[in-house]
Amino acid sequence: MTDISALSVRGTLTPDRPLDTLTWLRVGGPADWLFMPADEPDLADFLAALDPSVAVFAMGVGSNLIVRDGGIRAVVIRLGRGFNAISIDGDRVTAGASALDAHVARKAAEAGLDLTFLRTIPGSIGGAVRMNAGCYGHYVADRLHSVRVVLRDGTITDLAATELALRYRQSDLPDGAVIVSATFIAPPGDPQALADRMAGQLAKRDATQPTKERTAGSTFRNPAGFSSTGRADDTHEQKAWALIDKAGMRGARVGGAQMSPLHANFLVNTGGASATDLERLGEEVRKSVFQNSGITLEWEIMRVGEPAPSDE
Repeated sequence: MTDISALSVRGTLTPDRPLDTLTWLRVGGPADWLFMPADEPDLADFLAALDPSVAVFAMGVGSNLIVRDGGIRAVVIRLGRGFNAISIDGDRVTAGASALDAHVARKAAEAGLDLTFLRTIPGSIGGAVRMNAGCYGHYVADRLHSVRVVLRDGTITDLAATELALRYRQSDLPDGAVIVSATFIAPPGDPQALADRMAGQLAKRDATQPTKERTAGSTFRNPAGFSSTGRADDTHEQKAWALIDKAGMRGARVGGAQMSPLHANFLVNTGGASATDLERLGEEVRKSVFQNSGITLEWEIMRVGEPAPSDE
């Protein structure tokens, strides 16, 4: 097996790196290795040289992620400044995978292009594509043209949006592939009108969601249907927060974890919560909702890694 410490990189390669400071929920054990490549060629060269048997996990800004307390037995790849460029050519907006969704929305609006649905989605473009993120009735699938990826063997290639099989909060990517950029086709709009729309979206979000707390966005998917094109049915009467509320789990706690009193579908680290606390509370919510309504909620937050040895 390749001696990972001997690989030549221009970015940073750190062994046994705790991941709690890299997730919005501030929990998570160590990754075997954390690699932050300097740029696309650095990433491609690293993956080409890395033993194929070594697992790779691409991590964004950790906005929709619980890393379990035992950490991740893999090389975690986190993209930084070398992958946050945003360029605009006509109606096409190309953004690096580490560019924040909100920043892309603002830059597009300044150019008279409407990607306003991205403004209130927490996280970065790579994660938004992988999760087919959406808000206010629009989804990445509606605007995505293509993505540029580095495959597990180091090959750099472009994939059309249609190759990703985008559907409600899901996509299909080659195993081990790392998204490095995405290109969107955006409809035109008046810059001021787009800015006003985003301001309204932010005000609505801040009034109804615990945006000042340590959360990871919506905890569970809405149990809504979706069409054959992969679009979620936002008019469906069943909403995760309402089901959680009806089951009496708004404000429920396990250790330092709590379901937000403001928005019942937001899992909050009130201070000192472990990943185990958060996941156990989520499972208690799922159990209560099923007992109350017969509906099984599905996690929207991605949970990765291993439990702490004492939890096994």
